[in-house]
Amino acid sequence: MSTPSSTLPGIVAPATPSPALRIVPARHPLQLAGTVVALALILFGLQSVLGNPRWGWGTFAEWFFARPVLEGLARTLWLTALGTALGFGLGTVLALARVSGSPLLAAVSWGYVWLFRSIPLLVLLLLLNNLGYLYSTIALGVPFTSITLFSYPTTQLIGVFTAAVLGLTLNQAAFSAEVIRGGILSVDHGQYEASAALGLPRGRQIRRIILPQAMRSILPAAFNDVIGLAKSTSVVYVLALPELFYTVQVIYRRNLEVVPLLMVATVWYLVILTVLSLAQHRIERRFARGQLQRERTVSKLPPRAPAAGSAARAGSRPSIAPVLQGNGATVSLQGVGKVFGDQAVLEDVHLEVSAGSVTVLIGPSGAGKSTLLRLINHLERADQGFVTVGGQLVGYRREGDTLYELPEGEIRRRRADVGMVFQGFNLFPHLTALENIVEAPIAVRGLTRAHAEQQACDLLERIGLADKAHAYPRELSGGQQQRIAIARALALQPKVLLFDEPTSALDPELVAEVLSVIEELARSGTTLVIVTHELGFARRVADHVVMMDQGRVVEQGPPEVVFDRPRQPRTAEFLAKTL
Repeated sequence: MSTPSSTLPGIVAPATPSPALRIVPARHPLQLAGTVVALALILFGLQSVLGNPRWGWGTFAEWFFARPVLEGLARTLWLTALGTALGFGLGTVLALARVSGSPLLAAVSWGYVWLFRSIPLLVLLLLLNNLGYLYSTIALGVPFTSITLFSYPTTQLIGVFTAAVLGLTLNQAAFSAEVIRGGILSVDHGQYEASAALGLPRGRQIRRIILPQAMRSILPAAFNDVIGLAKSTSVVYVLALPELFYTVQVIYRRNLEVVPLLMVATVWYLVILTVLSLAQHRIERRFARGQLQRERTVSKLPPRAPAAGSAARAGSRPSIAPVLQGNGATVSLQGVGKVFGDQAVLEDVHLEVSAGSVTVLIGPSGAGKSTLLRLINHLERADQGFVTVGGQLVGYRREGDTLYELPEGEIRRRRADVGMVFQGFNLFPHLTALENIVEAPIAVRGLTRAHAEQQACDLLERIGLADKAHAYPRELSGGQQQRIAIARALALQPKVLLFDEPTSALDPELVAEVLSVIEELARSGTTLVIVTHELGFARRVADHVVMMDQGRVVEQGPPEVVFDRPRQPRTAEFLAKTL
């Protein structure tokens, strides 16, 4: 008689199939009770409204689509549209003035907001309607002379409808200015620096970079204001302007059916506000690009094979070095100093960087390394001394012993030759990888979109991210984001590339992705200035190493000298702690 296999030594019996188990979710009796109570209240409410003949639903149906009501509704919609467009237009101007660098513009904007938020809308409408009493004519001329360019009777120029539009606009602008200012202030400061470092014109920075990101904060409060404006149009009844509420008043004063006519106005306001709420939802989703999970879209670019492996390894893709064409420029800092408040960040810095060389700045945190980089592309202004790139002053023109700061447009043109890669990436989160790269070449170099996109595709392939062209920054790893940031800087064909601790925000496993790309660039002939704490990397790529401490250059020289035979005790002390 054979022994069952399950009893033989060393033999494991096959696992018995598990029976199908029924999963019973946890019960939430309070939620169920709350749902029943809510449903009961809804049914009681509907029954009390629909079942009570005193609501006058027959009269409601008779007047809901009546011509006078629809005409009043059209006026309400027109007032809302004009008040919204003009109010938010003026509010945007006021918000930009408030955050500008001009004390006078900021003060005027603050004064406007203070005044028109203080005046009740009803009072403002009455004042505008009686403006003809204060000023019989509205004239435009040269102050303190008899020269008049334009003159017109006030009562003919500002009628009832115009007074209503002006009142709603002036009132709305005061509130929308603060909403828009709050949205602008919510945008990370790195986005301003990144767009400035790319040389984007100021208007394009605001239109393409700042406001689209600010809209995520602006929209909820802005639509609240628009909804409030739609309801506030009922206040213009004091001007005897037949908008929706005034029209309803006229009708119920004639037929004494007050409640049904009020319900006509109420339901139409509900319709208006429902449409506005739906529009808000769609617009918010539009401006949340790059922030929400989304379905992958089919790329419109020619398909490209993804890079082999997750790391950007040399040999697995075309080299990135030929992109820059080896057109490096010299960088010179002469007696540069920078003070923040009472603290001197840089003191009497002298530094010469040869064209096509790789200079690495090392030193403890707070030594002034990042500030020095920002002075090279004029993101910060030197308090003493000056900086030249390719023999040209950065940010200034010289006349004798005086430096005059250049206009912003000229600074942007020169800044385009000095690319910068930031520690925190500073990619534009509402733009895809491709859009991040093509923005500056189109705006600054004047490339066509087709040419810029082709160049961007080539760069993406060379950094091993051709398959990420339509990914938003939040869909990329830290190493991928930094490589996109490098490609964005390279797209302008800069003569100098600045790297501000490009790996400090990365996990150790991702550092190699970025360093391999920078090592390739070190062989391109472009001038590189790199701030880093990766001393092994610095030893490999640097032609020149600069040790900084407390805002001063402590020691500089070839890497084999600075790392192996430092002349200064402070350098030796720092290297002993970090190597």
